[in-house]
Amino acid sequence: MTPMWSRRALCGAALAVPFAGPALGQVARPGRVLRVTGGVRRLDPGLDAVIDAKAPVEVLGEGYRWAEGPVWVPQRNWLLFADVPGNTVWRWREGAGIDRFMKPSGLAEPVPAAFNEAGLNGMAMDAAGRLIAADSGTRAVVRVDLETKRKTILARGYQGKRFNSPNTVAVAQNGAIFFTDPPYGLKEQDTSPLRELTFQGLFRLDPDGQVHLLDARQRRPNGLGLSPDGRTLYLALSDETMPQVLAYPLDARGDVGPARVFRDMRPEQAAGGSGLPDGIAVDRAGRLFATGPGGVHVLTPSGNLLGIISTGKTVANCCFGGPDRRTLFMTSSDMLARVRTRTAGL
Repeated sequence: MTPMWSRRALCGAALAVPFAGPALGQVARPGRVLRVTGGVRRLDPGLDAVIDAKAPVEVLGEGYRWAEGPVWVPQRNWLLFADVPGNTVWRWREGAGIDRFMKPSGLAEPVPAAFNEAGLNGMAMDAAGRLIAADSGTRAVVRVDLETKRKTILARGYQGKRFNSPNTVAVAQNGAIFFTDPPYGLKEQDTSPLRELTFQGLFRLDPDGQVHLLDARQRRPNGLGLSPDGRTLYLALSDETMPQVLAYPLDARGDVGPARVFRDMRPEQAAGGSGLPDGIAVDRAGRLFATGPGGVHVLTPSGNLLGIISTGKTVANCCFGGPDRRTLFMTSSDMLARVRTRTAGL
């Protein structure tokens, strides 16, 4: 979930979308789509079991400053997604379109000049149906009441020092919350005077409130995913010098073993694909839908590339949703898109 400005710098002029002013959040009429865009590139016959290569990629809304962090809310049949620099969470509903759900979503406005991304970023649902979010602006991991929109701070620092700007969350079945903490939310990022931690951590927050540092060695730790059996944690590195997805073995406590490279996306980067490893969604068969250069990379549980889903712009994040969990929703630069799949998400 790299910030809007740095993604534009790294990924090309296609991201140079101006602030849309009053037109922000343009949506289709209820039950309709704005247009069809991009497409599905089949690289391996194994893709046929996952998605039809002719499936249309549909744009549901556009005009956002940088769309991120989609999450399906099953008990409401909603999709929520964030415009992080816009400090807003939006809601999509079938037949009703898109409306503003929460603003400000992170820091109270006006936002201080030292902050780059003031809103909520990555979001997930826990087993109790509660919304868990990485609050980039507040620099905390939070829980949001869907009725009142009131936030509860779950964790704001490690060993007495404030987090940089929590970015992504993944919730385990036992309630543990894994999250990443790059400096994207701060204006100067690495050199921000607001930084208190000297590293960019991968953390685990236990249900009792204890925060555990799992890895402090990675640069630009970003998106997270969990395997269906809960024994593997996937981490996307939005590092332009090492655009990879890593896999960590997890023990029963949620501690990690040594990371291995699950997928190296440097070939797609070298070929000119727009974007970096970022968001991750996992289907019931353990396949990864990992955003990266060129779009969403469809990967087998062993890391083989089956195909790439493109929107024509950098895809920041994705999630499965819909009543049958067979729709892949994608937040892509300034828009929200979707495509139907033949597989179902966790």
